[in-house]
Amino acid sequence: MPADDPLEKLASIGSLKREPPNADEIAGPIRTATVRLADAEKETNAAESRFDLAYNAAHALSLAALRLRGYRSEKRYIVFQALPHTLGVDNPTWRLLDRCHRERNTTEYEGVSAVDEKLLTGLIEAANELLVRVRSLV
Repeated sequence: MPADDPLEKLASIGSLKREPPNADEIAGPIRTATVRLADAEKETNAAESRFDLAYNAAHALSLAALRLRGYRSEKRYIVFQALPHTLGVDNPTWRLLDRCHRERNTTEYEGVSAVDEKLLTGLIEAANELLVRVRSLV
């Protein structure tokens, strides 16, 4: 990849690691994300569960996109920040996912679990967009 490639720049500063794509590390996250996303869309599930399922689906799909491009990250949030370069998503989408990452951390580490329905709806829509984009690459 060219040295001016944004993913290559992230690799040069250690935010990403170069690693050849691995079919299992791409197919597995897509499979699990598909199941989680279907469950997240079920309104009979608790909002907290739906948020967790949709967030993890979006993360798995973002990770699969990064792996498709030949990179890996040890930091969860980087996979969302890389989305404009891995899947061509627009800034509002990755920023929404980044906000969901912060919400997830608040829930995980501080025990706060109030789910904003509008944010949940946006998260599910964003995860569905990622699923379509990732599937188009495989």
